[in-house]
Amino acid sequence: MSRPRHAAGPLVWVLVLAATCLLLVVFQKVLWLVVPFLFALIAYYLVLPLQRRLLLRGVSHDAAAVVVSVGIFAVLGLAMAFSMPWFGAQLSALQAGGGRYLEGGVRFLGDTLAWLEANFAFVARAQLGETAMAGLTDHIENFASRHLAGAALTVATWFPSLLLVPFLAFFMLRDGWRFKRFLIRAVPNAFFERTLQLLDQLDRTAKGYFQGLIKLTALDAVCLAAGLWLIGVSSPLLLGIVTAVLAWVPYVGSIAGCLLVVLVAATDHPGSPSVAYAAIALFVAVRLLDDFVFMPATVGRSLHMHPLLTVLMIFAGGAVAGVAGLVLVLPVLGLVAVIGETLGAVLADPRLRARHRSACELLRRQVTRDLPA
Repeated sequence: MSRPRHAAGPLVWVLVLAATCLLLVVFQKVLWLVVPFLFALIAYYLVLPLQRRLLLRGVSHDAAAVVVSVGIFAVLGLAMAFSMPWFGAQLSALQAGGGRYLEGGVRFLGDTLAWLEANFAFVARAQLGETAMAGLTDHIENFASRHLAGAALTVATWFPSLLLVPFLAFFMLRDGWRFKRFLIRAVPNAFFERTLQLLDQLDRTAKGYFQGLIKLTALDAVCLAAGLWLIGVSSPLLLGIVTAVLAWVPYVGSIAGCLLVVLVAATDHPGSPSVAYAAIALFVAVRLLDDFVFMPATVGRSLHMHPLLTVLMIFAGGAVAGVAGLVLVLPVLGLVAVIGETLGAVLADPRLRARHRSACELLRRQVTRDLPA
């Protein structure tokens, strides 16, 4: 007769959500370490299959970690050496035309507002176009003095911490199994099996999420680049990659990427606003593909959560930790949920608790056997 399976109840999920929000607040204070650690995890799960292939061929664990790390660094170095001229040319073109793109975006917005005022009386009465254009012009004129210095300081502050990424990824490859063994040795024997199950679930959840995130980014980049190329926007591949990476920040990143592409489209085709509208339609189509096709097939497989819960937690993450919370909330929620469900099942299992009490009693008798009563 099989034993009943003890599942986590609503109290466990309340604690999971509270713990997720608390962790997001803490992580916001140590972003200099959390962000490199996340990038290192992505790199670790991307190259882990290569290391396992070497292990199956008889290579030692440490040697496999060294070979994979050196090989990946060499490949990335060659890729950067050959691609930097192209990326440099694309970025230089975008940077040189930065003011021109802003002017094109302002012109496109002015034309759109003028069309709305001409066709809708309530928009004309509200003088929306005049108010919006005045505020936008003031913001553009003072953008450099308000934001460029702070942006440069932020980049200079973050650059040293990003150098931790390759070192963290290497030590994850080399010593990750040692850390797992260290944790397992500290667990009482009664909970040993559940601990192994917990570590395996954590590993599979993180692996599925980060590998799914890379697949999702690649699919978004290909779809966006192909669509931008079809509608005639310049630098479609670069814009597709940049906007796909920006989409890692839920909602805010997608809006920023859409605005970037609309600026380029409006500038490339000043007399044809339909191209900018086509770019907006393309983003809407890709977002729908993400929600209903790409996301369930990639990232969604690793989280196994109701869509309503994920949406609510995204808003909660943004409320408690800002942009950092938007980026971190889904992976943190996935890992905390696995830990909470496992611990809840353990605490709800009377047989496991009885085994632990019995083991403690046997140990007490063994160590006090030769002591006087």
